[in-house]
Amino acid sequence: MNRTMREKIGAAFPDATCSTALDTVVVEVSPETLENTLARLKNDAAFNCSLLLDVTAIDYLDHPQPQPTRFAVVYTLRNWQDNLLVQVRCPVADPERGVPSACHLWGSANWGEREVYDQYGIRFAGHPDLRRILNHWQFQGHPLRKDYPIGKGQICYETDSLEKEIRARLVENGINETTLKDINTEIMFLNLGPSHPATHGAIRILTALDGETILANVNEIGYLHRGFEKTAEHRTYNQIVPLTDRLNYCSSMINNIAYVKAIEAWLGVQITERAQFMRVVLTEFYRILDHLVCIAANLVDMGGLTNYWYLYNEKEAAYDFISRLTGARLTSSFTRIGGMYRDFHESWKEDLEGHLRAIEKGIGDSLKLVETNRIVHDRTQNVCILPAETALSYGFTGPTLRASGVPFDLRKDAPYYNYQHFDFEVPVGSTGDIYDRFMIRFEEMFQSIRILRQAMKHIPEGPVDVADARVHLPPKNEVYGNIEGLANHFKLVFEGVKVPPGEWYDSFEAANGELGFHVVADGSGRPYKLKVRPPCFYIMGGFHRMVEGYMIADAIINLGCINIIGGELDR
Repeated sequence: MNRTMREKIGAAFPDATCSTALDTVVVEVSPETLENTLARLKNDAAFNCSLLLDVTAIDYLDHPQPQPTRFAVVYTLRNWQDNLLVQVRCPVADPERGVPSACHLWGSANWGEREVYDQYGIRFAGHPDLRRILNHWQFQGHPLRKDYPIGKGQICYETDSLEKEIRARLVENGINETTLKDINTEIMFLNLGPSHPATHGAIRILTALDGETILANVNEIGYLHRGFEKTAEHRTYNQIVPLTDRLNYCSSMINNIAYVKAIEAWLGVQITERAQFMRVVLTEFYRILDHLVCIAANLVDMGGLTNYWYLYNEKEAAYDFISRLTGARLTSSFTRIGGMYRDFHESWKEDLEGHLRAIEKGIGDSLKLVETNRIVHDRTQNVCILPAETALSYGFTGPTLRASGVPFDLRKDAPYYNYQHFDFEVPVGSTGDIYDRFMIRFEEMFQSIRILRQAMKHIPEGPVDVADARVHLPPKNEVYGNIEGLANHFKLVFEGVKVPPGEWYDSFEAANGELGFHVVADGSGRPYKLKVRPPCFYIMGGFHRMVEGYMIADAIINLGCINIIGGELDR
């Protein structure tokens, strides 16, 4: 399919250079044709790339292979119906001049381009709000440029008022000073967070209120930004695994697996059947745990503390099982390139089945309290509605997109690890309101339990690591018994897994949606660049479209139902 689509895209854009990288068609264009290329890929029914997944840039300053320009911008697009993935690359000769913005095509370009500007200093002509997003407003320089020293930290001494931004948003919504006088309205500006239990993390939600109705909303993130991508450039590929644990710490193992899957894809490493089943088991179990936290916290926001204990108690109990399974509780770093750290313990199936039954009971007890609860229905149904077109425009994926009626799930539409052989359904909402976003996670947990029981039944015996000296540490007897084994162990530990030069994107259906990794390899044991495409980032980028026009109390429970995780959002 990729070859056919590459030829089709090549014919449609004769001035572009087309190639493929894994499952992605890569289109290289000039700045003059970038805007038209993106517009046609989105609007032409032959391509229909309605999802702008991510925007990133690359600084080739230290790259061993000469490039025509120091910087390049990359847009990652997806046609979710036809499983088509396209990356549009554009060289940037002058960062100050930059390239045209794509904000008029996709809502997700707003935050995506802001991140590129913040991290690389590349401007986007026509962007409506080009300012910093992960780093604070007093930050000097651009940290993902290769000549920015990794140890140079900068302190913010003064908060950003965001007054200019919230007033601009009011005007954009058709509310100006004249209108306010006509309706005799007095606007109050109110901050939720960044230090507030209802924000579920360090997020600043600035609202303009008419009474308790939100007229306009702008958001500030970056309070937990720890420089994941800059740090990754200075670590070997396996040393990055513990860093991924801290992205979404509610489902840390999923981040491990998504990351190593991306590296293995470029290496051409096919992990063993048992390792594939182990990764499915861990992914689905952690998906359940992530949803348990989301729903439990959301019910507390609605005042339902009893539900919290029905759900969260089972998640807490599961940590004992995870500790036996992996050797650690919250952040286990259990995955390795080429396989797993070790096999499961002997009685893991019986232990897991016991937890699944307890989780089923907890979910059932909670559903009895909310399924026909009039208060829950009034608080959630037809509140903070987001249509499918808007959700796609802002780059939503996962449960939040499916709640708006879009049945896109990478496990079904671009299957990996034998997901095509598992019998499960993809729950889809009908309205795109808080109720759909809330209840869809209940059903997804039942589907994950369904997958887990199939995996437990069919998991094969055998090794959990590939017998490939390029990526896997040799057995200890070889390390201690011969010089070849010792040298192999030494080089893998100190120099890292050598990944062939190239650039690619790979993704995974995480608990919150599509978790992607854009990697640039230079042939060494460390990535030249590692960009994370976190599902939370783009969901939060569309938060204002959900809450404007609704009540301040609605915004609180809407934030809970989209399950924003600070570590994933800010990286």
